[in-house]
Amino acid sequence: MDQKIHLVILAIESSCDETSASIIQNGKVLNNVIASQSVHEKYGGVVPELASRAHQQNIVTVVNEAIATSGIALTDLNAIAFTRGPGLMGSLLVGVSFAKGLALALDIPMIEVNHMHAHVLAHFIKHGQIEDDKELPTFPLLCLTVSGGHTQIVNVKDYLDMQVIGETQDDAAGEAFDKAAKMLGLPYPGGPFIDQYAKQGNPKAYIFPDTNMPGLDFSFSGIKTAFLYFLRDEKLKDPDFVEKNLADICASLQHHLVHMLMKRLKKASEETKINTIAIAGGVAANSCLRKELKNTAEKLGWKVFIPEFQYCTDNAAMIAMAAHYKFLKGEFCSLDIAPEPSLVI
Repeated sequence: MDQKIHLVILAIESSCDETSASIIQNGKVLNNVIASQSVHEKYGGVVPELASRAHQQNIVTVVNEAIATSGIALTDLNAIAFTRGPGLMGSLLVGVSFAKGLALALDIPMIEVNHMHAHVLAHFIKHGQIEDDKELPTFPLLCLTVSGGHTQIVNVKDYLDMQVIGETQDDAAGEAFDKAAKMLGLPYPGGPFIDQYAKQGNPKAYIFPDTNMPGLDFSFSGIKTAFLYFLRDEKLKDPDFVEKNLADICASLQHHLVHMLMKRLKKASEETKINTIAIAGGVAANSCLRKELKNTAEKLGWKVFIPEFQYCTDNAAMIAMAAHYKFLKGEFCSLDIAPEPSLVI
């Protein structure tokens, strides 16, 4: 092996509807290849069986592209990393099975990665010499991880030492965005469309009820129900209500959901005395959340870290980053490893 190559890992992500592969060398991500699945759009949500089939179709192509564009040969790999969970069983199984086969063929170890753990470590991704001086978060830090399937506040004590101190007790914030968008007749995934329309609307045009949860936990099922009844009642008065007020509706709903997230995050910072704050997950790309986070940081003296957009959604680069630290600790898994759809941090 070339003397310049010390630690090279191939990472695979297949937890939901993105097939992704990434190569990390000496702690720096060389690429992040992602194949998205458009087949779910007409159904208004991810169909598990279709997702697993698409992963089977995409995984060889995606991994080959990651290898080809990295300049790294298969024989240079020191380990294969993969997402073990949480996620859809069929989707996870494709990635795990592929990783097992390749690791066995190359006679190299495997590294299982927790998908939510990896979202947090996306903040430590560096790629290329231009980022040698990139400022990285310091420990301890609080990470608000918000996606279509999860909403958590994580106390991050070290790369591999994390504790969930608050989480949703029912639906995730990302699901609330997407379900509300579906009620409005917007395409799937609807969160980004709500974000776009909201930029043109009044965030205080309509008021929605808050949910009082104990401690640092969240609940978003109530806001979905309240939003459904709100639209029903307004449409009875004016059948064209949504078309006439779409921007204001989106702005008001988004403002409310972001307020719910920020309220708990502020409380978590107060209770833990931690002022280094990060956000992760697909909803971390939301412009309103990013703006509120920066405004709050200025008021409260937080030091805020927000990942690049490509590392907010599901991707293999974050899996690679987590695998890098697990390799350094010698945390490998055996070939009898199985996917765990409900895996927790």
